[in-house]
Amino acid sequence: MAEGTATTLENGIAVSRARWKYLDNILNRSGPFTDPDSFEPGETIAESLARAKVLVIGAGGLGCEILKNLALSGFKDIHVIDMDTIDVSNLNRQFLFRQADVGSYKADVAAKFVEKRVKGVKITPYCGKIQDKDEEYYMQFAMVVCGLDSIEARRWINATLVGMVDEENPDSMKPLVDGGTEGFKGQARVIFPTMTSCIECQLDMHAPRAAVPLCTLATIPRQPQHCIEWAHIIAWDEERKDITLDTDDPEHITWLYQKALKRAQEFNISGVTYSMTQGVVKNIIPAIASTNAIVAASCCNEAFKIATNTNPFLGYPGTDNYMMYTGDESIYTYTFEHQKKADCPVCNPDALARPLTVSTALTLQEFRDTLAEKPELQLKKTSIRSEAKTLYYVQPASLEEQTRHNLDKKLSELVEDGEEVAITDPAFPTLVFKYKLTFN
Repeated sequence: MAEGTATTLENGIAVSRARWKYLDNILNRSGPFTDPDSFEPGETIAESLARAKVLVIGAGGLGCEILKNLALSGFKDIHVIDMDTIDVSNLNRQFLFRQADVGSYKADVAAKFVEKRVKGVKITPYCGKIQDKDEEYYMQFAMVVCGLDSIEARRWINATLVGMVDEENPDSMKPLVDGGTEGFKGQARVIFPTMTSCIECQLDMHAPRAAVPLCTLATIPRQPQHCIEWAHIIAWDEERKDITLDTDDPEHITWLYQKALKRAQEFNISGVTYSMTQGVVKNIIPAIASTNAIVAASCCNEAFKIATNTNPFLGYPGTDNYMMYTGDESIYTYTFEHQKKADCPVCNPDALARPLTVSTALTLQEFRDTLAEKPELQLKKTSIRSEAKTLYYVQPASLEEQTRHNLDKKLSELVEDGEEVAITDPAFPTLVFKYKLTFN
């Protein structure tokens, strides 16, 4: 080892301090934007950064970039959750994976790769769903960084982190740094649960996928996506209604894929694949490597600033918390403050019911269909209860069978004008969406 190069022993590995030398320019001196009340340069802040336990959710396109960036930014205790396995189609942009890794779990391979390249960093993988873990698990982390491709998963972790907040325990508030991409566009945002607007407040910025009429799915499919939606919406309910569909379960996705493939063959439609089935069912958004790199860099920059207080970070109450990036024609970013919504079911579960005007001719099933299309709801499998009675329950099967006859009835026959309804979805078991209905 060269003279004058100090070493430390971390996780049983001799690590050259030169690896982190570039961080000294930031951590060992104040900058023009540093708040003197919250930042004291020196070894203490560097040690605090190294001890900070960070959870990364997702080890795909964004997740690979995030893991690499965090490891090179001085974070040395990182955990990662992902339940997917590596597919050949991932290799063009998920750079931690190689051909030999196809079929292996992303979280395992990504953790080993980064640990090998960045000595001194410990990455603990978990190959499974975020829903497998309880609040006690999430409580151990200093912050959560998301690189997800699913709106539903974002909404679940958002509701979980908000629900964990205890006003008498400051450590229960876990910052959420969320990144997302769609083609050449993306966003990075920072959420301080209960203090700033949450993902549910911002849901209407993510337009739901255009709905395909059921008649098209049932009788004249024209695209491979129609066959997949048929398997998802119709075939599953007909053949496996006693089983709750889990879009993260490979066996469930395989069943849908095989059903969709058989239907596509009947109508001479080509193009149905397992990855397409997964994408349609989970509403996965396509990704581009350069966009992933830019958005992940922004997310990790925010995580570093939150952990060290070296610079003002997005999400501080009363300041900008949302950065939008557009790169299809040039490189453009716009940062703004997204306001909390007073009627958000996550931030303010005790808020008054939202007013909603509906047609007297609308059936209960048609009303449920509109709930999937509303930008602020995007609920696919809704159960509905009025103030007086249960109108329809998706599960358990016995209740679904008892209330199924209401689906064809007009909503105006089941609910009084001005009456409140409570709407739930098994994907978000802790959330209740309340509406006060007015008939026109």
